[in-house]
Amino acid sequence: MPEERKGGMTVCEAGRKGGETTAERYGHDFYEEIGKKGGQKGGQTTFKRYGPQFYEEIGRKGGHKVRDLINEAKRARGEATTPTS
Repeated sequence: MPEERKGGMTVCEAGRKGGETTAERYGHDFYEEIGKKGGQKGGQTTFKRYGPQFYEEIGRKGGHKVRDLINEAKRARGEATTPTS
């Protein structure tokens, strides 16, 4: 995928530069701390808001999507597909 240039810098280059600046400013421990907060906060908040049934449903949807993609690839190759239920 080609990078789009605006102002002489690609989005990738701008992201890298911003990340390097943040790393220099705050250090490695900063990233560890925000990573821990994000993982705990996000997961706990989602669980409290939607409950365990939410995770079951998205797991089922993800499994169905993967199965459909595999079957699509098999059909393109002329192979037998897995039955859907």
